[in-house]
Amino acid sequence: MRRITIIGTGFAALTAVRKLRAADNSLKITVIGPKAEFVYLPGMIWIPSRLRKPEDLVVPLDNFFRRMAVNFHAGEVTGLKQGGRTVVTSHGELENDGLIIASGGRFIKKLPGIEHSITPCEGLKAAVAIRDRLQAMEAGSIAIGFSGNPKEPSAMRGGPMFEFLFGIDRQLRKEKRRDRFKLVFFTPAAKPGARLGPKAVKGLLDEMRRRDIETRLGHKLKGFTASKVMTEGEEFPADLILFMPGMTGNLWFDNTDLPRSEGGLLRADRYSRVEGMDKVYVAGDSGSFPGPEWMPKQAHMADLQAAAAAANLLGEFDGKAPAASFKVELICIVDSQDSGMLVVRTEKHSIVMPSMRVFHWLKRLFENWYLRQYRY
Repeated sequence: MRRITIIGTGFAALTAVRKLRAADNSLKITVIGPKAEFVYLPGMIWIPSRLRKPEDLVVPLDNFFRRMAVNFHAGEVTGLKQGGRTVVTSHGELENDGLIIASGGRFIKKLPGIEHSITPCEGLKAAVAIRDRLQAMEAGSIAIGFSGNPKEPSAMRGGPMFEFLFGIDRQLRKEKRRDRFKLVFFTPAAKPGARLGPKAVKGLLDEMRRRDIETRLGHKLKGFTASKVMTEGEEFPADLILFMPGMTGNLWFDNTDLPRSEGGLLRADRYSRVEGMDKVYVAGDSGSFPGPEWMPKQAHMADLQAAAAAANLLGEFDGKAPAASFKVELICIVDSQDSGMLVVRTEKHSIVMPSMRVFHWLKRLFENWYLRQYRY
């Protein structure tokens, strides 16, 4: 019986499970993670407005794992041995014949005073903290921004910050207290959202102007205090700071022989195979993949990489060279609680559709459809 170990319980990991099981009922699949649950991070943008509660976004995976005949190993991965054939965890070691790493990324938290900011995509606690801070504020300045990993252009996640920005603006307007708040968007990039395409940059900046959101662009960040954001160009006050730093690899990568990119992620080829490793694959935020600089770190891209990883790993078991590559495409709806802007980018096309109510409902319908495969 061929043994496959998958590290993680996020988008890429669960897609790999589905693809592997659909292809071969005899595989022995083991998933490693702290908890047998899936957190739908894209839905966190709706927690501050209470369109979603934290429990709405947490899906227990016991039924899914039972249906997929998956063994779940509860624990934290701490390293690898024997070229990836043994995974070392906080609760023992697991051997495998093939490994898929889908353990996500880690935010770079080196800026002085970064503890004074909230990083939304760190998890549900962060989203709840934003909700509670907003509720407690009577007035003030709210600064929302992001940066990247200078050594890894693709290792950033700016899209959700536009959604928090526009969503908070809309929320305050619905509560009839927007006039008591200043919203400021900041980023070291001179053209925010450039990875979405030139049309998207213009659309985002136009939307900020329309909503009376100030911008602080193009200056390297120096740090934060409890009451201000500091850049090389200026300092400005902030009573609440939401900040998404760039991403790098997991700490446990240091306890392995896995090849690393300059930015700290796992070097992979266009087949999702970790370079120079035997039957070791990576999908999602953990990997550094060949392709355009705008290649997104988003759930859709993780799913595509995981599908390629699963197909190629099974092919290797049968003595075939990897042949399934993943398509590079960015698909997102920049939501603002009751409307959304659709952005699609591929290596051949770039489409931006203006903010419309139908896209907000499409995003909500997609969430329900996507989660059904794991809830039941």
